[in-house]
Amino acid sequence: MDITQVKIFPVQEDKLKAFVSVVFDHCFMVNDIKVIQGKDGLFLSMPSRRKKSGEFKDVAHPLNNETRRMLEERVLTEYREVVNDETPRRPDRELEEGAVPAAATPTLVAAPESAPEKTLEEVQEMHLRDSFWSVS
Repeated sequence: MDITQVKIFPVQEDKLKAFVSVVFDHCFMVNDIKVIQGKDGLFLSMPSRRKKSGEFKDVAHPLNNETRRMLEERVLTEYREVVNDETPRRPDRELEEGAVPAAATPTLVAAPESAPEKTLEEVQEMHLRDSFWSVS
């Protein structure tokens, strides 16, 4: 399984740093992945919904640590490129020197640098609008 496209939608919030859409093998998309700033660094929050009890339950998530690491390394690498983030990576998540994340050639899409800052609501609306890519 390869990650064939990553779309980063940066936001200017305290802990929430971006919304992300990921396409696997040119045929399966996962939307509403979030890049979150935690006390130990950046991490991914998978798409979830609130249950009646108030708890959140993941809608989609990796089933093993290898897949979680592959997804996290790829998305956070792309995120850092988009925002030119120099924040050090969590040591347990770093790639070996010179290593390239799996499927590193797919398209990276980000807002142009000249674009004005957007509110969280504007980014969410844009993310929703862009999340329904055409199927060919």
